[in-house]
Amino acid sequence: MVMTSETRATGNTGAVTARDGTRIFYKDWGSGQPVVFSHGWPLNADAWDDQMHLVASHGYRAVAHDRRGHGRSDQPWRGNDMDTYADDLAALIEALDLRQAVLVGHSTGGGEVTRYVGRHGAARVAKVVLVDAISPLMLKTDANPEGTPIAAFDAIRAGVAGDRSQYYKDLSGPFYGANRPDSRVSQGLRDMFWLWSMQAGLKGAIDCIKVFSETDLTEDLKRFDVPTLIVHGDDDQIVPIAASAMKSSKLVEGAILKVYEGAPHGLTATHKDRFNADLLAFLAS
Repeated sequence: MVMTSETRATGNTGAVTARDGTRIFYKDWGSGQPVVFSHGWPLNADAWDDQMHLVASHGYRAVAHDRRGHGRSDQPWRGNDMDTYADDLAALIEALDLRQAVLVGHSTGGGEVTRYVGRHGAARVAKVVLVDAISPLMLKTDANPEGTPIAAFDAIRAGVAGDRSQYYKDLSGPFYGANRPDSRVSQGLRDMFWLWSMQAGLKGAIDCIKVFSETDLTEDLKRFDVPTLIVHGDDDQIVPIAASAMKSSKLVEGAILKVYEGAPHGLTATHKDRFNADLLAFLAS
């Protein structure tokens, strides 16, 4: 799909402009084979800083963007849907002329990467990494009995529409498993989650709840034809593993599934050393 794109370089940051005029902020570190990171809701590209620094320090080019409605990107009233998220990712990849890219998506970002491949193909993609991704479908339906009931997502909407600051502070608990008895999650990590979350615009944050809960990515996963690593924590309280990674790993031919025992949704932070090692090994494979 053709999108008009413009770049605005400001050192290692910039922006691309999507067809509807929305400006998408990105960070671009290092040089070499590109590794493109897509973040989860309601965060922004900074959630990937540890991994961006890691891969850029190992000879790769690290690129991460703020999803529309989040972080430093524009906050449009319309266009907060999975197809447009994927098209924005395509605009970034095309504007920077990235080739042989490794796409890494966490949570909603995993859905974004999945829809990108389903919608735009893998001509510019060498590999895919899905981390605690929402794919194929989070919502409980007759065809997806392992999913999460709609009432849970309605409660998220109510929380964000009400006192979103307190809601995000509370959400950081299950996100990182800080509500578990043996948790060693620092207050600093939880504060960082709140800070990033509060940078998301209210409209984009609310719209994205419907996107990550109700978007069916089954057919997109079936179109994957590149090496794929699927990583998921079996104590993920946000995107339960039964309806996500266990199904995705069967839909993507040849996918490698790594289950992190006891790991929460935010495992890229809580299990950083293990994930970083797995990521570097997959990049080099």
